[in-house]
Amino acid sequence: MYLDHTSAVPVDERVVGFASRYLIHDFGNPSSLHSVGLEAKRGLEDARGKVKELINAESPATIIFTGSATESNNLAIRGTALRNKKAGTKVVSSAIEHISVLNPMKELQKRGYTYDVVPVSAEGFVDIDVLAETVTRDTVVTSINYANDEIGTIERIREISRIVHENGQYLHVNATAAAGRIPVDVQKDGIDLLTLSSNDMYGPRGAAALYVREGVKVQTLLPGGGQERGLRSGTENIFAIAGMGEAAAIAGQEMASEGPRLRKIADAYLREILTIEDAHLTGPPAGRLPGHLSFRFDRIEGESILLNLDTAFGIQVTTGSACSSRTLEPSHVLLAIGLKHEEAHGSMIMMPGRSNTLEEIPYVVDAVRKTVERLRLITAM
Repeated sequence: MYLDHTSAVPVDERVVGFASRYLIHDFGNPSSLHSVGLEAKRGLEDARGKVKELINAESPATIIFTGSATESNNLAIRGTALRNKKAGTKVVSSAIEHISVLNPMKELQKRGYTYDVVPVSAEGFVDIDVLAETVTRDTVVTSINYANDEIGTIERIREISRIVHENGQYLHVNATAAAGRIPVDVQKDGIDLLTLSSNDMYGPRGAAALYVREGVKVQTLLPGGGQERGLRSGTENIFAIAGMGEAAAIAGQEMASEGPRLRKIADAYLREILTIEDAHLTGPPAGRLPGHLSFRFDRIEGESILLNLDTAFGIQVTTGSACSSRTLEPSHVLLAIGLKHEEAHGSMIMMPGRSNTLEEIPYVVDAVRKTVERLRLITAM
């Protein structure tokens, strides 16, 4: 039973059926002028239009395809900061951003930029008052998650946008965890740059996108043949991009029904798992991604939960402890919301997806209960 849709999502069979022709038949280079290249070009622009519709962008031209959300985040942050250096040399993020946001910010700091980090509440909401004090006219890029993939918190993006544009310059939003799961409207939300990921919308890996609002100037980080308005050179991965477009279209059509279904599943899990002794929900009880669940259990390690559930019960979850990534430090997100090191190490994240059902819940809850009891017994020895 796969419950780790925050880490990786299977490609929807409908997406594979739609995009597979770009592997075999319409495989041409979109820059070529012959019929095969022109067919690939049509697929590329069709995908651009579908992504534009999902986020209500002004035009398809505002959508730049990249190879990953990490690349999109780097292009948004470093590209915008470097291109607009004369307008300001300050960058800002929240304390719970993805590492592909935090590290580009730190890299800019080495180049002479000032980097400020805004704290969050115990539920992961950006401290609006501190944000207003931190962002100034010299702040060229402020980057805030639309929703956090580790604790599920959905940020108050419209209020954040108002503060950024009253006090600073450009707002970048990493919507990797949000797009396709909840409505995202870049025009109503007041977003200047927005990152999206194909795989998080049940599309193929190897494709992502960056929305760049008309008028925002960005410096390329990958110069070459001039593809994607010169911002992301390199021959386009048509299969992955076409798949991303179709995945975006399906997500847009099914979001209204899939969200409530996932919330119902998550509510049932929440009721049952919180009956386990010393189990706690991390992140907000409301105002979180549909289906997203993040727990912590006292006196045990998250990676032990992950491995035991997988090997003993065939259930895949993830952990907020970065020990699962072969480091010795707990998740910076869990520390930022005020957890102690030992508390942050006992994290378990569950995220059901399209294939999961209510019928799985009794088996999974029983497995989690047995796992927690067994690990605590071993720890106590």
